[in-house]
Amino acid sequence: MALLTISGEPASRWEEAANGAARLLQFELITEPRLEKWITEEFGESPVPHRAWKPAVVSILARLAAAHHLVVAIPGAESLFTSQTIVFRAGIVAPEARRIGNVMLDQRVERPAARKILDDLDTALKAQRRARLGRAKAPPESFDLVLNAEHLDSAQLAEILRAAVSARGLTTDDTLLSNAAEAQIQFQTRMQLARHGIAPAGRASIRHAQFGHPSEQLFANLLDFYRIRWDYEPRSFPLQWDKDGNVTEAFTPDFYLPEFDLYVELTTMKQALVTRKNRKIKLLRAIYPHINIQVFYQKDFQDLVFKYGLKAS
Repeated sequence: MALLTISGEPASRWEEAANGAARLLQFELITEPRLEKWITEEFGESPVPHRAWKPAVVSILARLAAAHHLVVAIPGAESLFTSQTIVFRAGIVAPEARRIGNVMLDQRVERPAARKILDDLDTALKAQRRARLGRAKAPPESFDLVLNAEHLDSAQLAEILRAAVSARGLTTDDTLLSNAAEAQIQFQTRMQLARHGIAPAGRASIRHAQFGHPSEQLFANLLDFYRIRWDYEPRSFPLQWDKDGNVTEAFTPDFYLPEFDLYVELTTMKQALVTRKNRKIKLLRAIYPHINIQVFYQKDFQDLVFKYGLKAS
């Protein structure tokens, strides 16, 4: 499984570095929201007990790693797999002053408020790690590489990670997890899960949406970067009907963000088509006033691409 695990201190920009490394390596990026969705598919709606979290996650990732190179960007990722030649474990840290500055920028707050936010984030991470992994902090030997983000931006961190993984020779197909290795991991994790009365269903799999336009792929990358769950074109809304009640016109928003109960429509096309789409959106809001929808026009989208340097996967 060429598998790169990345974790880090809150506000050290480790999530951004993971996103960049996945794009550079062309590995599949695994984030907390995607993992939570797979856990639900595997084990049902009931929360997995904290002590069963690690074997549950390893069971899912091992199956995915037999077919995909992965970047696993979740807290505690370095503790999931023992040291193996096809696993590279990276950690990202930063001085407190740098992390406070990042919170100030991200949250648009003054330094005292940013310090309080960072303290809360640090406390929550330690509590989560202790519950899931039995310890509040990973020992240094849990990592193959630790990067200090004090003087490195996320793009530079990503490039270093890409170079390190390439230097280890983990970018070829023969570094995918073998069937025998996966079977051994599955046996071990199923024994651990059985103590909690849990059995994997084998349903979790990586499914890629077939986007109708490159801008939609870019926007999906941005949502993944911020660990925001999304569904692509999940629902069409009838807008007009004929005299027999048959739908003659409908509108299908590009994305739905379930955590925010928000639909998102991207409009990056020529003005004549924008006018037609605006008419549909106006109808949608009139007929379905309870539906929340946000429209991103071409300039809005260009600003996002410029700010985050996004690329299609």
